[in-house]
Amino acid sequence: MNIEEIQHALALPNFDSTTAQMKMSPSYRNVLMQKNQGDPRLGGVLALLFCRDKEMHVLLTRRQDNLNTHAGQISFPGGKHDPPESLRQTALRETFEEVGIAETAVTVIGSLASLYIPPSNFEVHPFVGWYHGGKRPSFQPNEGEVAELLETPLHHLTDPKNRGVEIRQFRGKTVHIPYFDVQGHKVWGATAMILNELLERVKVLEQVNGNGAL
Repeated sequence: MNIEEIQHALALPNFDSTTAQMKMSPSYRNVLMQKNQGDPRLGGVLALLFCRDKEMHVLLTRRQDNLNTHAGQISFPGGKHDPPESLRQTALRETFEEVGIAETAVTVIGSLASLYIPPSNFEVHPFVGWYHGGKRPSFQPNEGEVAELLETPLHHLTDPKNRGVEIRQFRGKTVHIPYFDVQGHKVWGATAMILNELLERVKVLEQVNGNGAL
């Protein structure tokens, strides 16, 4: 799968983004969404794609454990919208601030469906970017925000062996939380839902083209 094909996958007509995302949704999500009222805060995130060892990768980060929101979780680079910048500019600015990749080094090739995150009352707008030159970027992580970089091959995420479901207790009920297993970390919640939309889009394009491999 090359970057031109992924760009085509992002532009598929009549693609059901909601169904694709919900396949990796925690089972308690609907309950939380009923609790929050009012306008959400807006944020932008970037799924940064690049080539490493001749394979397509996407960048994920593990947030520092002392952050106020989503501490220690796996996420995309991104953060709070700061008007008058666009949400796309938010994603690019935050990527530079978190991992040191300049906006001029990234081509935004498309976007994914926005997603509401109940615990933090954020509406996240995901964009997909391609690092210029097709090589691995020279990352410079911000140690105050980023504890670890997870450079993840897309084919790893498509392998059923690297997916699981964790069972937890939530408000007296048993809930199921789907996740991707990435370098020993469980990638769940909004990040997993956004990732799955990207993967499902690629899968549909491969089916159309008659090609079954990334």
